[in-house]
Amino acid sequence: MAPPSDINHLSHPCIYGDFVSSYSERKSGFMKWFGKIFKIGSNRGRGGGGHLEQPEEENMAWPAPSRSRDDRARSRKEKEDLDHAIALSLGENFKRPTGYRWRTGARIDEDYAKALQDRMFSSAHPPYAPVPAYPHGYGIASHSRICGGCNQEIYGDCLGVGHSYFHPDCFRCHSCRYPITEREFSLSGKHPYHKSCFKELTHPRCEVCYQFIPINAAGLIEYRCHPYWNQKYCPSHEYDNTARCCSCERLESRNERYCRLEDGRILCFECMESAISDTGECQPLYHAIRDYYEGMNMKIDQQIPMLLVERQALNDAIVGEKNGFHHLPETRGLCLSEEQTVTSVQRRPRIGGHRLIGMRSQPQKLIRKCEVTAILVLYGLPRLLTGAILAHELMHAWLRLKGYHNLSPEVEEGICQVLSYMWLEAEVMSCSRTMPSTSSASSSSSFPHSSKKGAKSHVEHKLGEFFMNQIANDSSPAYGGGFRAANEAVNKYGLRCTLEHIRLTGNFPV
Repeated sequence: MAPPSDINHLSHPCIYGDFVSSYSERKSGFMKWFGKIFKIGSNRGRGGGGHLEQPEEENMAWPAPSRSRDDRARSRKEKEDLDHAIALSLGENFKRPTGYRWRTGARIDEDYAKALQDRMFSSAHPPYAPVPAYPHGYGIASHSRICGGCNQEIYGDCLGVGHSYFHPDCFRCHSCRYPITEREFSLSGKHPYHKSCFKELTHPRCEVCYQFIPINAAGLIEYRCHPYWNQKYCPSHEYDNTARCCSCERLESRNERYCRLEDGRILCFECMESAISDTGECQPLYHAIRDYYEGMNMKIDQQIPMLLVERQALNDAIVGEKNGFHHLPETRGLCLSEEQTVTSVQRRPRIGGHRLIGMRSQPQKLIRKCEVTAILVLYGLPRLLTGAILAHELMHAWLRLKGYHNLSPEVEEGICQVLSYMWLEAEVMSCSRTMPSTSSASSSSSFPHSSKKGAKSHVEHKLGEFFMNQIANDSSPAYGGGFRAANEAVNKYGLRCTLEHIRLTGNFPV
């Protein structure tokens, strides 16, 4: 940003007054005055032997007197003195600034000089006319000030900006197109701006409070930015209790309100568009993901119950669970291996204002019939996130049912994250091709929203890419580091060989 510059205000003062006499009147008075001088000089030159009478009218002819050689020398000397006086008079006139005199006055002076010389000399004595030295650029139209806005000549007041001049109404902001009247303005390249307009164009605004992001003590613009959504916001919003979506992690802005779930979580409207809020609504998606496993020759024979639960019910189940590694505090799903009584969501809540109300829950005793008792998932999450959690927990179930015991958290959580990522990738690719998803056939009769029927919106497509990005860039050793090691092994050796190597060694193939 160019530093603000001062505007130079230039003006040409007006000269008030009227011509008192006409050209003829002024010329007559001048000639009478000159006649007196000429008479005195002639009498003195002729020794008083003769005299010239002053004519009473201006247009009377003067007879040319006979001149001796001395008279001619004296007359020539008087002529040169007179020429010198006229030249000095004209020179003083030319020294005046252009804006301070009338051009018509110069023309009148020139006419006087010409008439005077014509009057003094006859054809026998050719007149001597000295050439006046005009100031550089005097009276030349090409040196007039041209407005840099309208390209017209400037008369009267103007604004000087650098080496350019403008009519006051032509010096306008390049953004709002209104005249710039302040003494300070911003300049970007050749374009001037109001300081406020330039700040509006270049200074970032917070996407939460919509104010200009403040400048820190070092004079720098400091802000926070979400690594995926590029949401820019003031650093203060990280600790001023600004609401954050529990699904996509975006902050709630001041001109919109997120939905508050009954367990205290907050959901943005874009995530709410495809949210699954009760156990019955989630069953088609759950069975579609089981079919996805079967399509990869990883069929799960046991009928494992699946329940959507509130946050507190999930936390209570984690406390009662003896086995497993949990990604606290972001745990959203659980593969139970112990018998417990869990309260599940049986009827989806409805939107009341900015809250979800009317949810009905019911306690349910889970009896262990195999290595896996049940799969629990938080309610109210978007369809793709719910499916990714289900794919992850179903992989835990498959490992336990197939005899994969005593695996390290990095190995077990890493390979479960790979299956979750693979399912998400298939869903996002189906969004790109606008083809039915793996769950669309079985879920079309149960999902009321269009995005849950396979005709997924652009918003859901972006959410799927975000959830994949979360898995790939997780910073935890077990979930993040484990996924990257498992994904490298699967890409190199394939899923089947990687699983067999894990069964035999408990580690990923290198």
